[in-house]
Amino acid sequence: MTADTADVPEVIRMGPPRLTAGLDQYIRMGYEAHLTVHGPLPRYDASGLVDLAQRIGLTGKGGAAFPFARKLQAVIDATRRRRRPAAVVVNATEGEPGSAKDRMLLARAPHLVLDGALLVGGALRAESVAVGVDEGGPGVTSMPAAVAERRARLPIRVVQQPARFVSGESGSLIRGINGLVALPPSRKVRSSDGGIGGVDGLPTLLSNAETYAQLAIAARIGAEAYCAVGPEAEPGTVLLTVNRAGARRPVVVEAPAGTPLGAVLDACGTGPGQGVLVGGYHGMFLDAASAVSAPCSRAGMRQAGGTFGAGVVIPLPEDTCPLGEAHRIVQWLAAESAGQCGPCRRGLPELARAFGAVVAGGARAAEEVRRLAAAVVGQGACSHPDGSAGFVRSALTAFAEDVGAHTERAGCGRRVRGVLPTVPWSPDPGAAEVGRVSLKVDWALCDGHGLCADIAPELFTLDRYGFPVVSEGPVPAWLTLSAKRAVNQCPALALRFAPSGR
Repeated sequence: MTADTADVPEVIRMGPPRLTAGLDQYIRMGYEAHLTVHGPLPRYDASGLVDLAQRIGLTGKGGAAFPFARKLQAVIDATRRRRRPAAVVVNATEGEPGSAKDRMLLARAPHLVLDGALLVGGALRAESVAVGVDEGGPGVTSMPAAVAERRARLPIRVVQQPARFVSGESGSLIRGINGLVALPPSRKVRSSDGGIGGVDGLPTLLSNAETYAQLAIAARIGAEAYCAVGPEAEPGTVLLTVNRAGARRPVVVEAPAGTPLGAVLDACGTGPGQGVLVGGYHGMFLDAASAVSAPCSRAGMRQAGGTFGAGVVIPLPEDTCPLGEAHRIVQWLAAESAGQCGPCRRGLPELARAFGAVVAGGARAAEEVRRLAAAVVGQGACSHPDGSAGFVRSALTAFAEDVGAHTERAGCGRRVRGVLPTVPWSPDPGAAEVGRVSLKVDWALCDGHGLCADIAPELFTLDRYGFPVVSEGPVPAWLTLSAKRAVNQCPALALRFAPSGR
């Protein structure tokens, strides 16, 4: 069996392989194979590791792109100031549905991720290492096996998180590791300071799985060799997850930073279609012409009008309605919120309803969407409202002609194919669907009592005749009890649950 036929994401390499070295020979590299391919891991003290991270310009690969050296130095300073040991956390949750790069690393090269985490743990003289993985993902089995295959100097624990979008937020992950509900904290805290923001109250260094893997590569080959590929400002390689319409699995591409996105799409046997979503659901759409020439780097994507994020790439084929696709995701984003602040509880559902009016051809609907998007920015307890607003605004910009077509003709004539995924990639694609339900109204029974809107105003509004307008997306986890009350107390027995999307 070869790697591209295994039940894991396909891997394509453009240029010299680093993170993907050896994957043409092994489906999963055990510890001995890992050492054969990559060699032994050198040791670094804290100052040496900070210097290495600075010289290669390493930034977080989970989407935020925070400089790793600054994060590492902040933890070093906190341990000295507080006279307490540090903790190290690997964020490999990857709740972004279109991303599979971290899952690929966990499934096929888990020791590269552990190398980076243990390198940091040793330099910090940390007390422990924790690896956060998604329930149902490949890390659930691959990472414990990798821990057992090596004799690490530090205790390593693998912690499963719910497979939800907000579970990957740093505060949410640390809460989950600490045995609390895996939701973002109600106020922003820095894990590097420790206290309520750290694992067991310790100063905590938390970074993405790919970030640790990149650090392990740089530690072995040195800064000069690491910087030999890619642009000077962003050296090294990047991992991209390319989602192709109709394909069973995504493709993970390792390419030198700065590679034109058009070349990446060509290598994957696809094109830009009518536009490309880059950066995931907190990312932005690029029109086809801009996408082809956009360099695969953070600065390059910014210049093209987009954002690199976690390297998610999803082309929209010509035969699907781009506004309908975006509407599905806005509904999903509203349902994926933690529901702990006003912008998430009320703002995102309103934004989803307003975008639905755009799809239906409302004359001023696009203006209302922009107004609502602006209203949630900077107001949330985490970055979820801001990222969702950016996604929405970019859809209106990239598909401006379609907005006009929907306004003039109440549609573009294309059906919604469901190209944009709403569950993380998994060898068992049905596993992540469990528990996702939506509300349906039996109009033969509904008498317009309006009680449902009183019980769950976040889920129901009333039209001018007093009949309920129900959100078409999945019911948010934080509104499950309200939804059940509305169903159970409907006087006409007109409400029911149905699997989401049906």
